Amino acid sequence: MDNLITRLLNPDDTPLYLAPMEDITDPSFRFLVKKYGADVLITEFISSDELAKNIDKSFRKFTIYDYERPVGIQIYGHKLENMVNAAKIVAEAKPDFIDINWGCPVKKIAKRGAGSGMLKNIPLLLKITEAIVKAVNIPITVKTRLGWDENSIVIHKLAPELEKIGVKTLTLHARTRQQFYTGTADWSHITKIKQNPDFNIPLIGNGDIDSPQTALARIQESNVNALMIGRASIGRPWIFRDVKHYLQTGDLLTAPRTLERVNLCKLHIEKAIEWKGEGRAIREMRKQYLRYFKELPDFVEFRKKLVTENNLTEIEKTLDMINEKYNKFLYLE
Repeated sequence: MDNLITRLLNPDDTPLYLAPMEDITDPSFRFLVKKYGADVLITEFISSDELAKNIDKSFRKFTIYDYERPVGIQIYGHKLENMVNAAKIVAEAKPDFIDINWGCPVKKIAKRGAGSGMLKNIPLLLKITEAIVKAVNIPITVKTRLGWDENSIVIHKLAPELEKIGVKTLTLHARTRQQFYTGTADWSHITKIKQNPDFNIPLIGNGDIDSPQTALARIQESNVNALMIGRASIGRPWIFRDVKHYLQTGDLLTAPRTLERVNLCKLHIEKAIEWKGEGRAIREMRKQYLRYFKELPDFVEFRKKLVTENNLTEIEKTLDMINEKYNKFLYLE
């Protein structure tokens, strides 16, 4: 983490983070985005309550590999004891940092006070965070939102408090919980926090980073230390390569042609099968196909085959047919 902090504080470098996303950022997806230039990876978020109940799927979620580093494990919850114990458990996997999720807007999580629900109880949020900082010898980071709603923007007071209790970096999704993922992320709050003399730890900006041009604009307006990319990477893991190239050269890369996308789909399926087995991998890939092949015309029949077929060989044949039909298609992104 020390090397990462040094890099984050380098004004000539802006690392790119992969945002943690449930049922998306498993090892198979993290493998792809690392291949395409993501600098820092974070696991799917892990329920501290489920770890307390010894639920196997939660233990599997914090499997990490050396090639992923630097990599963080994210935990969430609302009970102090369970959160501290969860931090101790995941620390055994030796991540580079442990990230606390105080930002998830999903109703079933927020309504019980976890994720962004904790933004309604800042004293408890700080108490749990400080307890985790003291409980483990691994750097603790936090990901959160502006506040619960537009009438309760708490982040400007919260950010310096998190630094005081020992949090090493802060990631801010520039929306409120009530916005969920609608509207536009308001990066003016990120800019103000960076200008706050009482806040000195690295700040990672998150929200609506969906193109190289947007990435550069957000860096220029906010002076943020790093960018976190989430939804824009689903079915489009090359966005990290594209953003990095644009930041370094000012030139836009040509969008991947159909063959590269087909081969990437096949690799994604292969890695997913290694991780979760063929049946589950095939089912969960269905939400990715349309994003991989966005903008292809007359794609309805291929889409039907991809989202209904359960046989791996037939899926691969369909992907080959897609390449054969569209191999000269020019994507305009």
